[in-house]
Amino acid sequence: MSLGTALSSVRWAERRAEAETRAREALTAAKRRLAARWMPVVAAAAILTALVLLGALGGLAAFAAVLALLLAAAVWPLDSTAIIDAISGNTMTSVGTRQGESERNSWCAVIDAIPTAALALDATGTLLHHNRLAAEMFPRIRSGLPMSQVSRSPDLLVAVDRALASEEERIDVELIERVPVERRVAATVSWLARSGKPYAPHVLVTFRDLTEQDRLGQMRADFIANASHELRTPLASLRAFVETLQGPARDDANARKRFLQLMASQAERMTRLIDDLLSLSRVEMRVHLPPRGIVELNETAAYVCQSLEPVAEAAKAKVTLVREGAPARIRGDREEIVQVLQNLIQNAIKYGREGGNIEVRVGRDAPRGASGAKVWVSVTDEGPGIAPEHLPRLTERFYRVNVTSSREKGGTGLGLAIVKHILNRHRGELRIASRLGAGSTFTASFEELGTAA
Repeated sequence: MSLGTALSSVRWAERRAEAETRAREALTAAKRRLAARWMPVVAAAAILTALVLLGALGGLAAFAAVLALLLAAAVWPLDSTAIIDAISGNTMTSVGTRQGESERNSWCAVIDAIPTAALALDATGTLLHHNRLAAEMFPRIRSGLPMSQVSRSPDLLVAVDRALASEEERIDVELIERVPVERRVAATVSWLARSGKPYAPHVLVTFRDLTEQDRLGQMRADFIANASHELRTPLASLRAFVETLQGPARDDANARKRFLQLMASQAERMTRLIDDLLSLSRVEMRVHLPPRGIVELNETAAYVCQSLEPVAEAAKAKVTLVREGAPARIRGDREEIVQVLQNLIQNAIKYGREGGNIEVRVGRDAPRGASGAKVWVSVTDEGPGIAPEHLPRLTERFYRVNVTSSREKGGTGLGLAIVKHILNRHRGELRIASRLGAGSTFTASFEELGTAA
């Protein structure tokens, strides 16, 4: 089969599917119109039947009249005010139109003000109006579309049909979408008061995206599980040491000295963990508040390097600072930027090569397109490097490349998570580059503050 033949087959299949959809929608609308007019249709059919029985009307003519009546009932709009006014030349039409437009604008403003995605449907399930959040949730939405073209969810379409047919006040539906990304949405279909006006909505559908709520709930559960696990280990160790000192090692001076040292290290580990948890909580509480101060990265990096010199000397490491030639100023909170650099440099000291060099460099990137100039601070160590599969997860809470080594060196697994949250508040970016056997580079990048600020 040629490419042209294949494309023609695809187009034909698409046209056929569209035609079938339109036919189903037209059939559904016709059923709704007939359901709304079944009493006058039955009455007219009874009158025609009586005329046939009395001999006043022929059977073929009566049958044709019934067919014409059914066709008119299925096709004629439920609200025919505009058509009748146009036929009769009613001079009040313009006044009614203005009133209709005013009423439509009023309820459209209400739909627009709803803080969640919302859309209004008429008596046939056709979209009358939607707000901005609904447009973000359904990119192809537009007024005049039937609900079946807005959403393909069978549960939602069934709920809309139920509301239109039974006038049920509220129907809740949960939607699970897999494409393009997985998300969970709670939809509520609400029946509104019946109105014969064409501009009045009959059904209101609202949507609430629960995906972020589920993700936050899972993050909290994981956080509590990890925190309790991290605290349980040193607590169990302390309990075992205390029981040993109270029992077999009660009179053993050497064992008592060794166990007390171990207990002190476990207590210090719990202190570091609690301090990091509190620090992370404080950062998360302020993540939505933009910083107001001004930070000069050369001066801040020099301060942190100087304050960590004793730690580097104890680890037989050397910290070297390479400054940017011009001032590198950012809008930021100095204490939080100091914490970022302390965490990155301490990690380089802990996990870098013993006796190796740690380079702290301040630099600047030229503007690119619409974005302004960026200034950054990088920390490079001469450690063993990090495998590529670990890099995307390094900023997760309690994630460690080597759990045993991290605990032995006093790591809590929260340092880079704190760095990420601080950079998020400063609208910054953390870049990580590493190769096995060639060390790692952690770069914190920020938008540069203009000289006029």
